[in-house]
Amino acid sequence: MFQNQSRPLLFPLLLTAALAGCAVGPSYQRPDAPVSAAWKEMPVAAGWVPATPADAMARGQWWLLFDDPLLDQLADKVQVNNQNIAAAAAAYAQAQAAVREQRAALFPTLGLSASARRSGERGNGSSNATGSNSVSLGASWEPDLWGRLRESVGSAEAQAQASEADLAAARLSMLGELATDYFSLREADAELAALSTTIDGYERSLAIASNRYEAGIAAQSDVLQAQTLLANTRQQRAALVRTRAALEHAIAVLVGVPPAEFSLPTADWKPVVPDLPPGLPSELLQRRPDIAAAERAVSAANAQIGIARSAYYPSFSFDASLGRSTSRFSDLFNASDALWSVGLSMAQVVFDAGAIGARVDQAKALHQASVANYRQTVLGAFQAVEDQLSARVSLAEQLGQSRIASTAADKTEQQIGNRYRAGQVAYTEVVVAQASALNARRSVLQLQVAQQVAAVALIQALGGGWQAQWLAPQAATEAAAAR
Repeated sequence: MFQNQSRPLLFPLLLTAALAGCAVGPSYQRPDAPVSAAWKEMPVAAGWVPATPADAMARGQWWLLFDDPLLDQLADKVQVNNQNIAAAAAAYAQAQAAVREQRAALFPTLGLSASARRSGERGNGSSNATGSNSVSLGASWEPDLWGRLRESVGSAEAQAQASEADLAAARLSMLGELATDYFSLREADAELAALSTTIDGYERSLAIASNRYEAGIAAQSDVLQAQTLLANTRQQRAALVRTRAALEHAIAVLVGVPPAEFSLPTADWKPVVPDLPPGLPSELLQRRPDIAAAERAVSAANAQIGIARSAYYPSFSFDASLGRSTSRFSDLFNASDALWSVGLSMAQVVFDAGAIGARVDQAKALHQASVANYRQTVLGAFQAVEDQLSARVSLAEQLGQSRIASTAADKTEQQIGNRYRAGQVAYTEVVVAQASALNARRSVLQLQVAQQVAAVALIQALGGGWQAQWLAPQAATEAAAAR
């Protein structure tokens, strides 16, 4: 009897099975991105590879390139304690949970329900009570005929991968900010040391001017000028102390520590600037998290087109239940009296005044926007690398000239001071020479830290450095071409 009653369901079941696996969404293809044949600011040797997202590839501990053990320790703390990284990690965990939720929709759902009830009347010293007990097991399943559920899973997976890229971006950003702040703090230490030495010299100059004034061989204006220069330099030192404190506070927050419980003692500064390989393949850009996130957004938007299109087609769902209802609990699980049901339902939109088409067009427009955003991200990545390559060359030239100027200014300061003590020049020339020498010394220090900051920015622009293992394939290619 069950076979006869279920015969009308046989054709829909076979039809559903035949349609299962059909998909109405467009196949995903990674969009083309604009690339150039070589870096404008640094010609690339053989082995140029157009950039494609590969942010999962290892970036390595790029901060080790700067050879500063304390920076290495701080970088380890940032990766463990930084709250921006922790928030990005939580967002990634949330995205992974969303993927599991979407996958669960591909499978049937089962539900169990049970109830027990007693009712009756009471009066005239008598009562009449009856009871009912029921239990049922239900199942439902929506077959993914048009790929809507699979597209939803794919979209969620792409969003999770974008979230993973956001986590990598947060880590790269926080470590880059740490390195920048740390180098700036060390440069402030070097400037403070230079200012302290300069202030000592200005104090001696003030004493000389005062002695000459008291001896009647110099005007009072010499003393006033010396006092002005000394006070201004002390003011510069006080401002630099404030800057150093702000940098220390920023580093404390990066490592997840209240500023009041964190301090960095003054230490010698090694303005190490990592050497750049003679050729940087564009594949280094593959590790940029923002490029990976933008490309994953394109994939998610592509899946949304299929999800929107699936609304044009009918949806099917199966449901089945098995249960028992009895007045006595002992008869509740008597299989011979069980009630069962199975059914197939279909739903199809007949008229919606173009609402489905509008949603499809919205999904297509979103996809086009995400493609444009991806291409713009790639262009921005090339721009960032070119900017830092150009800055690297410019800063090296500036530093060389600044050192020459500083050496000359120091000699001028010494000669003018000697001539003033001999009564050959006015004190105004001494003030000008001293200020020029101090500015030249500070300029050297500022250009040195600018080189380190530019190196950090280049590392970030390349997605995390240029470790040797990345350049090995290119070196092999060049060696083979040379044979």
